[in-house]
Amino acid sequence: MPLQNRVTPEGEIIATDARGTMMGNRGGCLHRPDKTLGRRRWVTRQWICCELEFRERRREVMAPGRYTELFFLDEATALAAGHRPCFECRRADALHFAALWAKAEGRAERPQAQHMDRVLHLERLEPGGVKRTVRVRLRDLPAGSIVRLEGTPHLWLGGELKPWTPGGYLEGLRVGLDTDVDLLTPPAIVTVLRLGFRPRLHPTAGTPD
Repeated sequence: MPLQNRVTPEGEIIATDARGTMMGNRGGCLHRPDKTLGRRRWVTRQWICCELEFRERRREVMAPGRYTELFFLDEATALAAGHRPCFECRRADALHFAALWAKAEGRAERPQAQHMDRVLHLERLEPGGVKRTVRVRLRDLPAGSIVRLEGTPHLWLGGELKPWTPGGYLEGLRVGLDTDVDLLTPPAIVTVLRLGFRPRLHPTAGTPD
């Protein structure tokens, strides 16, 4: 039986047989000794997206007392859920991400991780822990954003929407640029995407227009 450790663009943690291409965590241990999840879905505001492998480190998934490893279809999924690049295993990507964040805020120096985490925590969750969304038009979004259309997450590639599934993206849909959708990717991350950050996409995504 698969462990409950896959993250959807809605930020939910589900169990699925489908494999992820990236991993991450939410600041600590979410699981019990039997590797099932408890009630909480995050420990700190430090939600990060990591490499599957780093410096040949090997460890038991959901080991007792260790942080809970979470997995993502791809980086666009992780960003939509509110995770940012890790400064340890993905340092170059994290520095690029932070530099673009600084540009968006008009900063001379890159922001500290704690600052970005505070902003993202407000943007990804409502006070009751429900996923926070913003109503937008597709024409205003950069490629790599994930939105909810008719109750389902879709990856926006600039010219088409691709329905998200745990195993990959489905055939693209052509819709009008004035279509209203619920934005799942936090607005601060959307700005970073607009300024040039390119998330890693699952092979089923194809190539943005």
